Amino acid sequence: MEIAFLLVAVAVTVLAVTAIAGRVGFAPPIPLILVGWAGSYVPGVPTIHLEPEVVLLGLLPPLLYAAAIGTSLVDFNANRRPILLLSVGLVAFTTIGAAIVVHAILPEVGWPAAFAIGAVVAPPDAVAATAIGRRIGLPRRVVTILEGESLLNDATALVALRTAIASIGAAGAMAPAWEIGLDFVVAAGGGLLVGFATFLLIAKIRRHVTDPLLDTGISLVIPYAAYIAAEKIEASGVVAVVVAGLLLGHKAPILQTAQSRIAERMNWRTLAFMLENTVFLLIGLQARWLVDEVRASALPTGTIVGVCLATLGAVIVLRMAWVFAARYLLIRPGPDPVTGQRPPASYTFLIGWAGMRGVVTLAAAFVIPEDVDHREVLLMIAFTVVAGTLLLQGMSLGWLARRLRVPSPDPMDDALARATLLQQASKASHQVLEELDGDDPYGVADLIRQRIEQRNFAAWERLGTTAGEESPAALYSRVRQEMIDAERGRVLEIRSTGAVASEVVSDVLAMLDIEESMLDAAEEERADVEAVRVSRPSGAACDHLLSAPLFEPEALNGCPECIKIGSRWVSLRMCLTCGTVGCCDSSPHRHATAHFHETAHPVMRSVEPGEDWRWCYVHHLTA
Repeated sequence: MEIAFLLVAVAVTVLAVTAIAGRVGFAPPIPLILVGWAGSYVPGVPTIHLEPEVVLLGLLPPLLYAAAIGTSLVDFNANRRPILLLSVGLVAFTTIGAAIVVHAILPEVGWPAAFAIGAVVAPPDAVAATAIGRRIGLPRRVVTILEGESLLNDATALVALRTAIASIGAAGAMAPAWEIGLDFVVAAGGGLLVGFATFLLIAKIRRHVTDPLLDTGISLVIPYAAYIAAEKIEASGVVAVVVAGLLLGHKAPILQTAQSRIAERMNWRTLAFMLENTVFLLIGLQARWLVDEVRASALPTGTIVGVCLATLGAVIVLRMAWVFAARYLLIRPGPDPVTGQRPPASYTFLIGWAGMRGVVTLAAAFVIPEDVDHREVLLMIAFTVVAGTLLLQGMSLGWLARRLRVPSPDPMDDALARATLLQQASKASHQVLEELDGDDPYGVADLIRQRIEQRNFAAWERLGTTAGEESPAALYSRVRQEMIDAERGRVLEIRSTGAVASEVVSDVLAMLDIEESMLDAAEEERADVEAVRVSRPSGAACDHLLSAPLFEPEALNGCPECIKIGSRWVSLRMCLTCGTVGCCDSSPHRHATAHFHETAHPVMRSVEPGEDWRWCYVHHLTA
């Protein structure tokens, strides 16, 4: 009962602190650490020791897998050079640098133990980087690099730690550099093979599995199976889990049914949410007993404080030095695929500053053998680096991003890309409808076209303004929400009578929930776009878009054709060949599109306030 009560208390604390942090605009990791730190000194709170087996086998595989299946393999591959430079090169550089600092202050610990603690504090944490980075709105390329680095750097650090610990047991003789490098290549290569084999096996199984519950159950086993299989052959379990997760996440639209993908996504989001935030609370709960053990150390307090702060400073300075020294390789190879510009030096600074350590660092420290001299001080070094980077860098990262004026992802840009992508998808789907037209006695093709148009128009409407009035999509969302509330109320009344089987009632309620969730998602996107009414050039370009003039429109009073017939319009568009102004396709008469069909003028632009995007009718592209 005591263990059960403790687990419930931890879960309740995590949920409460996370909810409060969200209300006040804080990223949850920092408040959770502070609450755990304070809670460790509260009488009656039991002492919790993080066992390395619990973290490295119980927590690390699911956290890595949850991050990997949500990471774009395309973006990961596009940024593979900076990711590898950080996850391999920087970890090795930090390991050596931190070892030198520790050995200089505590020469009695010996070089193997110094390299062990260097490997422990070297890898930043995937959970901390993404949790804080996404919360404060860092540029996507920065988040992708940080996320990719954090997925792989644990493998480098754990191989270095394993080598250092083996040297401790070999009378303090450090292995030569070539042997350490060979160990890493073998571990990474073996993990890569195990991860790829896991992907092939699960892909084959999933082709025959359509039950969402069974498929989700399989996904819960994958990270543990891949990790254990790789560690069994002395390969890197971290690499195996990451490779399997990246490939399975990339191929999910092909291998899984829609219901399976939705179920897996929601289950892993929930699981990752609880594990991530529990990890930060557990880090804080280590404070009291670590301090008590250090107090019993034979070393002077000043020496202990000095080596802890020196190591904390070293990992921060070494990371900044590495990213700026390697800036040409990290940032300058090519322009950002979205903006078309080379990222500024401020991106490099943020990548360097976002080096927060997490639970893997603390757990790895406990792997250091108990007979190592001054082990309690080495554990305190790890705790200081974790807590210090999370508090110092985590709390200041958002402020620095604002001071450096680093742009966060633009909802307006996303809405434009989303509308364009839907238009491209619709263009492909119309080819299927053309095959149906010859055998369609019920007019199904026309009904499908109408629904696709409504979906696309709603996406385009989110880009426009309607002079303070509701757009057709917003009006539809509000009215349909009221209708769903009425429908749900009636279904619940019928349920209370017992006249309809409970399974049928549940199915109907689930259908209403799905539709309502789609309305909620659309409303959130609409709110984000409304809050950021700024557009930047985006998307691909064709010859028509590249050659279209960019002249500004004169003062507009509305759609001339709509005014003539006394009709209303939603948003205004202007032909960039002749300057004719017409209303968008969400308007009743679609005069802009009608103008294209009459004249074949290929490009129009939005003339709504704050918008300058252009659309090619021929190639269905925006710029």
